[in-house]
Amino acid sequence: MKRSALFMVLVVTAYTGMACDVCQKNQPAPLRGITHGTGPQNQWDLPIVVAAGIIVALTLALALRMLLKPGERDPEHIKRIILKDPPVPHGA
Repeated sequence: MKRSALFMVLVVTAYTGMACDVCQKNQPAPLRGITHGTGPQNQWDLPIVVAAGIIVALTLALALRMLLKPGERDPEHIKRIILKDPPVPHGA
Protein backbone atom coordinates (compact mmCIF):
# COMPACT_ATOMS: atom_id res chain seq x y z
CA MET A 1 0.00 0.00 0.00
CA LYS A 2 2.76 2.44 0.94
CA ARG A 3 4.75 1.64 -2.19
CA SER A 4 1.80 2.23 -4.49
CA ALA A 5 0.98 5.53 -2.77
CA LEU A 6 4.60 6.65 -3.05
CA PHE A 7 4.66 5.61 -6.70
CA MET A 8 1.52 7.64 -7.41
CA VAL A 9 2.96 10.71 -5.67
CA LEU A 10 6.17 10.45 -7.70
CA VAL A 11 4.28 10.01 -10.97
CA VAL A 12 1.97 12.96 -10.31
CA THR A 13 4.87 15.15 -9.18
CA ALA A 14 6.96 14.27 -12.23
CA TYR A 15 4.03 14.82 -14.58
CA THR A 16 3.10 18.22 -13.18
CA GLY A 17 6.72 19.32 -13.38
CA MET A 18 6.88 18.73 -17.14
CA ALA A 19 6.15 21.65 -19.40
CA CYS A 20 3.22 21.63 -21.80
CA ASP A 21 3.64 22.15 -25.56
CA VAL A 22 2.89 25.88 -25.45
CA CYS A 23 5.36 26.45 -22.61
CA GLN A 24 8.05 24.47 -24.40
CA LYS A 25 7.82 26.84 -27.36
CA ASN A 26 8.21 29.89 -25.09
CA GLN A 27 11.28 28.60 -23.23
CA PRO A 28 14.88 28.96 -24.39
CA ALA A 29 16.68 25.75 -25.36
CA PRO A 30 18.28 24.98 -21.95
CA LEU A 31 14.92 25.22 -20.13
CA ARG A 32 12.67 23.41 -22.61
CA GLY A 33 10.65 20.61 -21.07
CA ILE A 34 11.58 21.60 -17.53
CA THR A 35 9.37 24.48 -16.53
CA HIS A 36 6.03 26.12 -17.27
CA GLY A 37 5.38 29.74 -18.06
CA THR A 38 7.25 32.29 -20.04
CA GLY A 39 10.97 32.18 -20.38
CA PRO A 40 13.39 34.92 -19.47
CA GLN A 41 12.04 38.31 -20.55
CA ASN A 42 15.37 39.96 -21.32
CA GLN A 43 19.07 39.23 -21.47
CA TRP A 44 19.65 39.93 -17.75
CA ASP A 45 17.19 37.43 -16.26
CA LEU A 46 19.39 34.34 -16.44
CA PRO A 47 22.62 36.04 -15.28
CA ILE A 48 20.77 37.49 -12.29
CA VAL A 49 19.36 34.09 -11.33
CA VAL A 50 22.76 32.43 -11.76
CA ALA A 51 24.48 35.13 -9.66
CA ALA A 52 21.85 34.74 -6.92
CA GLY A 53 22.33 30.95 -6.99
CA ILE A 54 26.08 31.35 -6.62
CA ILE A 55 25.63 33.72 -3.68
CA VAL A 56 23.22 31.31 -1.97
CA ALA A 57 25.52 28.33 -2.52
CA LEU A 58 28.54 30.26 -1.22
CA THR A 59 26.62 31.46 1.83
CA LEU A 60 25.43 27.94 2.60
CA ALA A 61 28.95 26.52 2.23
CA LEU A 62 30.45 29.16 4.51
CA ALA A 63 27.68 28.76 7.10
CA LEU A 64 28.21 25.00 7.21
CA ARG A 65 31.97 25.48 7.47
CA MET A 66 31.62 27.87 10.41
CA LEU A 67 29.06 25.64 12.07
CA LEU A 68 31.04 22.42 11.77
CA LYS A 69 34.57 23.77 12.22
CA PRO A 70 34.63 27.31 13.66
CA GLY A 71 38.37 27.32 14.38
CA GLU A 72 38.28 29.58 17.44
CA ARG A 73 41.07 28.51 19.79
CA ASP A 74 41.76 31.78 21.63
CA PRO A 75 41.30 31.29 25.40
CA GLU A 76 40.04 34.90 25.68
CA HIS A 77 37.33 34.46 23.03
CA ILE A 78 33.90 35.70 24.13
CA LYS A 79 32.38 32.23 23.91
CA ARG A 80 34.61 31.18 26.82
CA ILE A 81 32.61 33.42 29.18
CA ILE A 82 29.81 30.88 29.13
CA LEU A 83 32.22 28.02 29.66
CA LYS A 84 34.24 29.64 32.51
CA ASP A 85 31.70 31.46 34.67
CA PRO A 86 29.71 29.46 37.20
CA PRO A 87 25.97 29.57 36.62
CA VAL A 88 24.05 32.24 38.53
CA PRO A 89 21.20 30.76 40.61
CA HIS A 90 17.75 32.05 39.73
CA GLY A 91 16.28 34.62 42.06
CA ALA A 92 19.60 35.81 43.38
